[in-house]
Amino acid sequence: MINETLPTEDAIIEKLRTIYDPEIPVNVYDLGLIYGIEITQGAEVIVTMTLTTANCPAAESLPMQVEMAVLHVDGVQRATVNLTFEPPYEMSMMTEEAKLELGLL
Repeated sequence: MINETLPTEDAIIEKLRTIYDPEIPVNVYDLGLIYGIEITQGAEVIVTMTLTTANCPAAESLPMQVEMAVLHVDGVQRATVNLTFEPPYEMSMMTEEAKLELGLL
């Protein structure tokens, strides 16, 4: 019998914090680009994310980086990234840490 342990949201967030927007020195999680993390019973992780703008230069690479990072979390069997622009991104979505890093506080 295989002991299948589901990944935790904290482990996924920790991994997401290793991915940085190439134009802003803040990770995608603290920047507020991650709108949701769903972990299914089958250990699939579905990440809903956005970009700072619809024509972001990292539009092709950033979602793939998120998917690859999530796949490297222990227990993840499959990762899916859904890109959305609803609601539109705004700076208020950043964590306090991100705002401090960018000198906005």
